[in-house]
Amino acid sequence: MALKKKGAKKRPLKKKTVKRKPAKKTVKKAAKKRVVLKKAKKSAKKPAPKAGAALFKHKKDLLGTITHYFPKVRAAVIKLKAPLKIGDTIKIKGHTTDFTQTITSMQIDRVPISAAKPGQEIGLLVNSRVRQHDLVLKP
Repeated sequence: MALKKKGAKKRPLKKKTVKRKPAKKTVKKAAKKRVVLKKAKKSAKKPAPKAGAALFKHKKDLLGTITHYFPKVRAAVIKLKAPLKIGDTIKIKGHTTDFTQTITSMQIDRVPISAAKPGQEIGLLVNSRVRQHDLVLKP
């Protein structure tokens, strides 16, 4: 037999509060399809412009684009779209870059070259800092 302490009172039971989720609204399938079709039409309006398209007007002036820059040796890697040789004058233009220089040194795989063809990636000494996606143009 269990003994009760004198003066001990029964504690009232705590009621648990349950948070109810709001009732879901039913939407007809036809209305859902209309919404999905509207979203699809909006996204398929116009393709985004190319990164370098706004920087120059004539594509015939494009010689290539910068793919990498080595700041310690001040050299840039250029993916060529037109032929290039030592002594040519080029203009490098980008968001924060805009200068003209004459080519004094070119390399492919650390081997000096005097001319390069379209499609090749060359290393080029540059006078100023350049950034990836800057454009190499004819002046």
